[in-house]
Amino acid sequence: MQKYFLEDSTHTPAVRFAVDTTVTSDPTRETVRLLAIGSRRGVLHVIHRLHRLNFAEAGAWSPLLPGPNPGEVMSILTLNFWID
Repeated sequence: MQKYFLEDSTHTPAVRFAVDTTVTSDPTRETVRLLAIGSRRGVLHVIHRLHRLNFAEAGAWSPLLPGPNPGEVMSILTLNFWID
């Protein structure tokens, strides 16, 4: 299931997020992929902001990839964690 979140455009250039949860064979293990799509400046801003908030290391995100629209880039963060 994907859920979309919009970043507050007053603080950050327009960046879209999608969260994709993947079902694994182990019910206590979860994989979630976060996808940031927007301008190069906006995506890098969000990656570094999340790093400063101790959410994820900046280096854990994929390299910037071409986005779905002209002038956009995207980066993917894959999180693996255990659920109690």
